[in-house]
Amino acid sequence: MLKISPKLKQFVVVLFLSGTLAADQPELLRLEESGDAMGATYSIVLYGYDRVKMEAAVDAAFEEARRLDEMLSNYRADSEWSEVNRHAAEKPVKLSPELFQLLSACVTYSRESEGAFDISVGPLMKVWGFYKGSGHLPHRAEVAAALPKVGYRHIRLDGAAGTVWFDRSGVELDPGGIGKGYAVDRMVDVLRQQGFQIALVAGSDSSIYGMGAPPTEPKGWRVEIKDPWHARRTVAEAFLKDMSMSTSGSYEKFFRAEGRIYAHIMDPRTGYPAQGSVSVSVIAPRTIDSEAWAKPYFVNGRQWAARHKPEEFRVFFCEDRMEQPCAWLQ
Repeated sequence: MLKISPKLKQFVVVLFLSGTLAADQPELLRLEESGDAMGATYSIVLYGYDRVKMEAAVDAAFEEARRLDEMLSNYRADSEWSEVNRHAAEKPVKLSPELFQLLSACVTYSRESEGAFDISVGPLMKVWGFYKGSGHLPHRAEVAAALPKVGYRHIRLDGAAGTVWFDRSGVELDPGGIGKGYAVDRMVDVLRQQGFQIALVAGSDSSIYGMGAPPTEPKGWRVEIKDPWHARRTVAEAFLKDMSMSTSGSYEKFFRAEGRIYAHIMDPRTGYPAQGSVSVSVIAPRTIDSEAWAKPYFVNGRQWAARHKPEEFRVFFCEDRMEQPCAWLQ
């Protein structure tokens, strides 16, 4: 008769129980959906075990994006954002607590970026034809006329009253530099509140948040950084695990005039599109931060970004006229 040692018996029992538990473990499901809001296409990849709950969570996340569209869109005449643009130069406008907090964050980004990020860039975007268009070369006089209307210092926020007013007429806020990142973060919050831990949420593929890690890659969600000179190639990759990545590139929206390329990323201080950088990708814990900071890093350049970026950020630069045009900041 074969004798089995107590230790071996214990191992067999553990192995049997492990096999039983594995057999009882429900299948991990994957759900992918996309929808439009705030002039962008948002997509969600979600992992979970209950398809009904997954579909309900995704629907709630897209409903959050639609809610933000009603608040932040400058294309909707009835949005809270448009209401501010219409009346804040006439009198203080009472804001919802959410919009007040968001505008306060924008003013902070503007101050810390030395004005390279500026939410009041709206008049310049219109002069250059980038508002609802692909751009055109304006007369110098048009740029000169728009510049006095641009500047975050014209935005006066009253914390006690919860109001905003503009200290001169013609100031116009543009949510294009921050709206997608904020929406992605809010959609991620909705998925977390619904009990999910593994998801990828993207706004137009330029602002992305990787929540947890997909089952096939413990390092996180693999994302590629496009080669700005060759659309079908990539120049780098990264893994997002409870992190975001946003990219600003001159190849996204631009036009050619008088032998030069003019992109939609504006230097609010000069009134002209930024030159030198071609694309900047920022990895940060929050998508609102990665999207907001991609612009001033692009505008101010590699050396400024290296001096000012927080330790927890990673920044990937592509610039013209460099021996090594694309590289991570050290």
